[in-house]
Amino acid sequence: MTETRTLRRDATENRQALLVAAKAVLNRDPDASLETIAAEAGLSRRAVYGHFATREALVGEVVALGVARVADALTQVRHPDPLVQLALIAAELWREVEHVRVMAMFAVRGPLIEVVTDALRPLRARVLESVRDGAADGSIRTDIDAVVLARLIESAAIAVLDESNRRPIDSGTGCRLAMLAVLSCAGLDWREAGRLIDSTPELSPAGGK
Repeated sequence: MTETRTLRRDATENRQALLVAAKAVLNRDPDASLETIAAEAGLSRRAVYGHFATREALVGEVVALGVARVADALTQVRHPDPLVQLALIAAELWREVEHVRVMAMFAVRGPLIEVVTDALRPLRARVLESVRDGAADGSIRTDIDAVVLARLIESAAIAVLDESNRRPIDSGTGCRLAMLAVLSCAGLDWREAGRLIDSTPELSPAGGK
C-alpha cells in the first residue's frame, strides 16, 4: 500500500513538473521539442508519454490551465469607476504575464483558439461593459464603436506583454505601462492617465496583490 501511494505521488509530481517546465520552455520558444521540455523537467522523453500521448496534448493542457487561471483572476476584478476597472484588468494581466504569453502564442494555432476564446468570453464581456459604462458617463471616448474599442483596449494591454518578450521590463514598470496603454486607448492623454494611476490607491503597487 505504501509503495502504491509513493508511486502515485511520484506520478503526480512528475506531471506537475512537466507542466511547469512546459510553461517555462514554451515562453522562451513556442516550437520547443518534447525532449527539451522533458529535460527541463528532469525527465526522459519516455516518461513524458506516461502522462501525455503527444506534444500537442501537453501544450493543450498548459494553455487550458493558463487561460483558466487568467480568466479566474481577471473576472474577479471589479470597480465602480469604468476607467479604474480597465486599468485594474490591465494590471492583473501583467501579473499573469507568463500565462498570458503562452495563451497569446498558441491562441492562433489550430483548435487552441477555441479554448482561449471560450475561457476569456466573460472577461471580454466585462471589458465591453466597462467601455459602455464609461461612454455613458463621459469618461471613455465615444468616437469609436464600443465593441471595436473593447478589442483595441485588450490589444493595447497585450502589446505591453509582447514588448516584455523583446526586452526586460521590471514588474513595476510593466504594470504601469499596461495601465497607461489601456487608459490611453480608452481616450485619456498621457498626463490624465498618469494622474489617475497616481491618485487611485487601488492602482498603486501597494494596492495590488
